[in-house]
Amino acid sequence: MIPSDVLKKIKRIQLRTSHRVDELLTGSWHSAFKGRGIEFEEVRPYQVGDDVRTIDWNVTARSDMPFVKLFREERELAVMLLVDLSSSIGFGTQHQTKRELVTELGATLAMSAIKNNDKVGLTLFTDQIEKHVPPRKGSRHVLRLIREMLYCDPIGTRTDLMAALDHFNRTTHRRSVVFWISDFMTGGMHDSEEQRSNEEKSLERAMRVLSRRHDVIPIIVGDEREMRLPRVGLLRLRDCETGRMQVVDTGSRRVRSQYEAMSRQRMIARDAMFARLKWTPLHLQTGDDIVEPLQRYFHQRERRAV
Repeated sequence: MIPSDVLKKIKRIQLRTSHRVDELLTGSWHSAFKGRGIEFEEVRPYQVGDDVRTIDWNVTARSDMPFVKLFREERELAVMLLVDLSSSIGFGTQHQTKRELVTELGATLAMSAIKNNDKVGLTLFTDQIEKHVPPRKGSRHVLRLIREMLYCDPIGTRTDLMAALDHFNRTTHRRSVVFWISDFMTGGMHDSEEQRSNEEKSLERAMRVLSRRHDVIPIIVGDEREMRLPRVGLLRLRDCETGRMQVVDTGSRRVRSQYEAMSRQRMIARDAMFARLKWTPLHLQTGDDIVEPLQRYFHQRERRAV
């Protein structure tokens, strides 16, 4: 039995995201994602302009005139939300934490899938798998997913994208649309460049395997202060995932420039990896509305698919 205060908060998120869902379903969701496959429907006589690869040679041989096969797309999708709950997701400076952004985003995507009669599932991860909910349909199922994203108290603190991939590949065999929601921060601020480089190479190989099986959409959640520091003098920074502390002089232009350069370098390396995989990431920032970026992203996918 869900406590009344928890249920009220879940309902508030459901109501807040319902109008967003209607906007996303106005053409965007339907046309941006294809069904899980095609199945044979019937044959008909060949017409000028038909793809010769669709000719049914058995029927053609029996009838002495060319026939082509027609296929019907299976519209039902399996949508999986692969959601990062590591400690860095708790960070936020724009009237919203990244976790709050992740929850609203996940709720919007889950409700869009259900309204489109698609199944939706959820995997929450840190440096271990915190929760796995297999894909199902129905409004009660969506309420459960929202509850898990809101109230899951993760055991892990760091981010292990490889562990998330391994678990996902073991548990999800049907081709799915995978919304991979994370800040994709895998290393602490004290990790060496060599250590990060080795992790990134292994991760890219695993991502390539995932890409062969599923339609993957990486959604990168971030906060403005992760890219640039405010000028506020001495500032004590704590690495969210390792707990290590470091005092930084934000009054120094050189320090601020080094921080921005390091952040930019990580962003460029991450996006270059996505480009090699032919993945198009969606970038979202705390404090921003999510509807317009989602609509724009889905419309771009639709145009690329034509």
